[in-house]
Formats: sequence, C-alpha cells, structure tokens
Amino acid sequence: MLSIGTTQIKFLEKLCNAMAVSGDEGEVRRIVLDEVKPYADEVKVDALGSVLVRKNASTSPSKGKKPLRVLLDAHMDEVGFMIVADDGDGFFQFETVGGIDPRHLVGKQVIVGKDHNIGVIGAKPIHMTTAEERKHTIDVDAMRIDLGPEGKAKVGDRATFATKFKRVGPSIMSKSIDDRIGVAILIELLKHAPKNIELCLSFSVQEEIGLRGAKVAAYHFNPDLAIAIDSTPSRDLPDYEGRENISYNTQLGLGPAIYPAHSPVISDPRLVKYLTETAEKHKIPYQFRQPGGGGTDAGAIQQARAGVPVVSVSVPHRYTHSPISVSRVDDWKNTLNLIHAALKDMVPSLVKLKP
Repeated sequence: MLSIGTTQIKFLEKLCNAMAVSGDEGEVRRIVLDEVKPYADEVKVDALGSVLVRKNASTSPSKGKKPLRVLLDAHMDEVGFMIVADDGDGFFQFETVGGIDPRHLVGKQVIVGKDHNIGVIGAKPIHMTTAEERKHTIDVDAMRIDLGPEGKAKVGDRATFATKFKRVGPSIMSKSIDDRIGVAILIELLKHAPKNIELCLSFSVQEEIGLRGAKVAAYHFNPDLAIAIDSTPSRDLPDYEGRENISYNTQLGLGPAIYPAHSPVISDPRLVKYLTETAEKHKIPYQFRQPGGGGTDAGAIQQARAGVPVVSVSVPHRYTHSPISVSRVDDWKNTLNLIHAALKDMVPSLVKLKP
C-alpha cells in the first residue's frame, strides 16, 4: 500500500498555494514538469498547455499482444477571476472564471497576477445598504478588486483566493483542492508506475470552463481506457432542521467516490465493476458518487477519436469552488491506493466487448 506522508503533504501544499486559473496554468505546469521528468519516458506540453506524460510498460501481457494503454487525467486549473478593466486608484473590475457563487466573494482576500499582489474584493458596506438591497446577492458587476493606490494589475491578469493550505488533524483545508489533489495522485502513481500497462498521464488545462484540455489530450494518446481523477463535492452537512441528510453526493471519510454516471457521461459499467471489485479485494473503503450537478474530464475523453471507455474516481471535499475546501487525508490515500491496485491488475480483456 502506498502512503501519504510529510513529503506528499508538502507537495500538495505547494500545488494548492500556486495560482493556475483556467487559461493561465503556468505556475502549476512548471511544478508538474519539474516533478515528472525524472520518472517519465516521454514528456510534452501540448498546444493548449496540458502536460502529457508517458511511462512505457516493461512487461508484456503475452507474446504478440500489446499492453493496455491507460490514460489517467487530472486538471491543473482552478476557478478564479480575470481582470477586465482598470477603474483607477487601485480598483479593478473583474469577471469570474469557472463556477463561483457570488455570495462567497465580498470581503475575501485575493492574489492577483504573476507577482501574487494582495487585494480584497470590496463592495458597499452594510451600513450604507438599504433593507431591500440586503435581501439580494450582490452582483459581481458591483464588486471591485481593491489593490490599494499603488496596486498594479493589467487587463487579462488572473486572480484567485489568497487562502493558504493548512493541515488540521485528519483534514486538509485549502483553495484549489479541486483538482490539485488529483494532480498529486497522478504524480505519485507515476513514481510507482505498474509495469504491465502503458501509463499515460494528462495534467490538463481549462477543465473548469469546458473540459477543453482533456479532449485534446485524449485525442493525442488514443487510449484503450481512461480514468478521470478529480475532487468532488460532498454534501454531508447536518440537515438544518435536524432531519437525516439523505441528499448527499458523497461523504467525507468513506473513501474514493466511484461514479456510475454524472452529467456529461455514463461510466463504462465494466470499469465501475472492476474498481468496486478491486476495492473489496484489497479492503479499500469506497463509495458511489450519487447523482447531482457537475462533471469531470471523463465527459470529453469518452468522445475522443472512436470513443474511449471511461470512469471517474474522486476525492470528496466540502465547500466546492469557495475560498477554502476541506478534504480528509485518508480519502486521498485510499483513492491513491485504489487506482494503484486497479492499474497493477489490468489486463487487455478488461475492455474487450462481449456480444
């Protein structure tokens, strides 16, 4: 079994504290490139900016047969903001990038641009609002990023929440756990790559605005099957009226979430069955991701070229696309070990369709 120790925690901290809002993933891309090059047989950056990695198989399933080509995908980008206009005196108009609830924004500290200039998202204070105004969410158009009179930014600069990574007991708390935790899992799997498969890794861009990088990566690799590794919302808070919560998507502490289906894709039932059997064989806790909003890169990968059998597996977290999310270290570890065990036992017949 693979473990999550100080080295892995520190690496995830480095990933999460970096800024890589969709379309400008350079900070995380540089971290990924430095980490994968010593272990990969092939590394390239494609035209969109995704990092594509290949680790060749070192054993053959049988004479004359090719090993499975397996694609694992995790996206490097995060939700955030783009500067769209300079109002002068350090105030900047912005638009959201990806799905962000405006209710999370007012008063939040942000980092802006490649120098991580510190600012705050400001709006009219409560003392100066009317009772009617307080009934409604403030529109993003009415907010500004305030960098102070000497603050510098330019149109097109990205910004994101300034929240720093923290380890708190069994939990990790940070911005951009979605999907830096998937990125960390892919790198750990590369370092312990099984010999029986051709392992292809896509550290993809622009997932949060339309699964764009994964579509291009899947076309490049043309895999036999693919697994999207992501971070998925849990909805396991107590019901506010004291009733039993039966509407969760996932729950923290129950292990990796396997998707039978989600909005852009129905997972290949052979892969869902294989993952659940692998988890039970190795006594790895798991759960099924319940129906609900959102999707993963599997939706784009499935439709590449002549089609790809896909499944998604995610680490649950609370407070998706907000200034800070919460995940459990054990869920991270169990997701890593489920995928690693599944890869080691894969054979070509897994995706051979039967009449």
